[in-house]
Amino acid sequence: MLKVLLILLCLNITTAQAIEWIEKGDKLGFQTSILTKHWNPKPEHNNHQNLINFEITKKSQWLAGVAFFRNSFDQDTQYLYMGYKWSLPKTEDLGYFKLTAGPMHGYKGEYKDKIPLNEAGIAPAVLPSFGISYKEIRSELVIFGGAGAMLTFGFDLTLD
Repeated sequence: MLKVLLILLCLNITTAQAIEWIEKGDKLGFQTSILTKHWNPKPEHNNHQNLINFEITKKSQWLAGVAFFRNSFDQDTQYLYMGYKWSLPKTEDLGYFKLTAGPMHGYKGEYKDKIPLNEAGIAPAVLPSFGISYKEIRSELVIFGGAGAMLTFGFDLTLD
């Protein structure tokens, strides 16, 4: 929680501004990782990301979130992002495609060059995902570049 507050302070977002941004009908989400697969596995790869992800999705389908996880090299990593979610045709709003982008921090030492444009320990990241949701439950397949994919599971709470 302290990390979230520090990130919000860095962005000059006050608690009052954040609360004003949240409206009736928006969804607060929580996700965790359940499976990770690297396309070209190496002995040093970590396949247990221990993802903790918090996300708010607006009624307009714009979204913002913060993720805390262990990267492929078992380093604590953070991803602060914004994005958009599109419903997939003919899925009756069960299937969707999501695209997020934002700064990622945590690739250090000998692994700092494993993520492109990693300057001062922070790199831009763009993560596409395909998801399925039913009522409050959802699962996503998140593609992390040419390195691999992660399957997540979570739930959403609709704000009344």
